[in-house]
Amino acid sequence: MDIDNKLQSRKKFIGLGISTAAILTAFRFFMPGKIKKSTKTKMLTQDGKLVEVNVARINRGKIKMVTDEQLKSWVIKKKM
Repeated sequence: MDIDNKLQSRKKFIGLGISTAAILTAFRFFMPGKIKKSTKTKMLTQDGKLVEVNVARINRGKIKMVTDEQLKSWVIKKKM
């Protein structure tokens, strides 16, 4: 009898663990969509103004949009 009780308690424990994991997984998929918190970063414009830009709008691709020569001529040096 002692062995039967141990087997049944193990089966119950495993069954409860699996059902809990399944419920939590299902709950995660059926939750209403979360409101994404927009994170912003500070960047400089061409005329030197500091602006905040939404991180989701920044292109993270590896395509280089500006050549090195254009970048060097972009900065306007002020005469002192």
